Amino acid sequence: MINQFSRIPQRILLISLAFWGPATYSADDPQIIHELRERVAEGMPAEGLLFFNREERETAFAHMDAIFPTRSISAPPSPKAFFDAPRDFGGLRYEFDGRIRSIADFLAERRTRGLLVVQGDQILLEHYAKNHGPDARWVSFSVTKSVTAMLIGAAIREGYIESVNDPVSRYVPRFQGTPYGQVTVENVLQMASGIAWNEDYSDPESDVAKAGGANGIRLLDYLKGLGRAAPAGAQFNYNTAETNLAGEILRAAIGNNAAAYLEKTIWHPFGMGDSANWMLGEPYGGELGGCCISATLRDYARLGLFAMSQLNEREGHPISAQYMRDSIAPSKGFDGYGYFWWLQGEGRFSALGIFGQQIFVNPALNLVVAVHGNDDVAEALEYEAEVLSVIRAIEAAL
Repeated sequence: MINQFSRIPQRILLISLAFWGPATYSADDPQIIHELRERVAEGMPAEGLLFFNREERETAFAHMDAIFPTRSISAPPSPKAFFDAPRDFGGLRYEFDGRIRSIADFLAERRTRGLLVVQGDQILLEHYAKNHGPDARWVSFSVTKSVTAMLIGAAIREGYIESVNDPVSRYVPRFQGTPYGQVTVENVLQMASGIAWNEDYSDPESDVAKAGGANGIRLLDYLKGLGRAAPAGAQFNYNTAETNLAGEILRAAIGNNAAAYLEKTIWHPFGMGDSANWMLGEPYGGELGGCCISATLRDYARLGLFAMSQLNEREGHPISAQYMRDSIAPSKGFDGYGYFWWLQGEGRFSALGIFGQQIFVNPALNLVVAVHGNDDVAEALEYEAEVLSVIRAIEAAL
């Protein structure tokens, strides 16, 4: 099912989300949701979501489907069960920024909207901030690109894509004869296309400012006009547009939309707990391959458990174990990155999104940590570092 707001302009990811004045309200206030939807529909200034205040983010991030065009992902009939097995982490301490802090200190921060610690099917810790809860479908931002990478793995197993070594132009013919003609699917997944791209968010003339939120034909037309900066596969260069390009490759290969394919290959078979939604590049358009699946915290964790499960070959698995292992193997361009996964050492890996969204996976401990975040800074580097310190303390206690 599609949720459409036909007057919303196409540049919705970094452009049409904009700043509005300070307010104090519940994250579920229907009047505020209506106001945000109307303002977006009317068109917004170019400052982008980086300038939302905290309260506005709390509303928008929990109600993307009420504000933007989305495609729904239905809940499966038989969800994968979790069992409460609370661990007392009250005495746990970690060091961060020269201070000794407790888990309770971390959870008391408003920027931590939700934290879930799961080991296998057992919930060791589940926390929600005020005006947040287990039913909240929170936008994942770039966590989504890790899901897109897994869907490409499923498309390979089903034969829609022959190999990660296929040229992108096989699925996007308009790239033939352009620098992208030398780029493979794997190059895109590893952020190593070698295509010149400026990801400077502070530069209004940068590529990310012009096309970071582009999708569909507008995205492809912009990318095919770019030149080459390095040999394909040799150099890591974070490129927001290529996460959306991965979505274009996926949809072209499978002949279907990404939300339906996610529902068919992962969401229902693995047993996610709730419905979800995926933001579209424009009304009636394709999903943003690099952004904006909104899901509950428990389903963030289930996605981590799913990724971990695919590391071992089993009959019926939608992704081959080899592909999943390659996904979390260091790439040539950057040893901290795989196929849209950030590598944390010793087999650990994470899906990360702006404002602090995270799915952390430690296969050795059968551990997944999921975070709904609302940091005051989009890049959230300091918050991500503190989350990692918390995770390390939890790992040490298990």
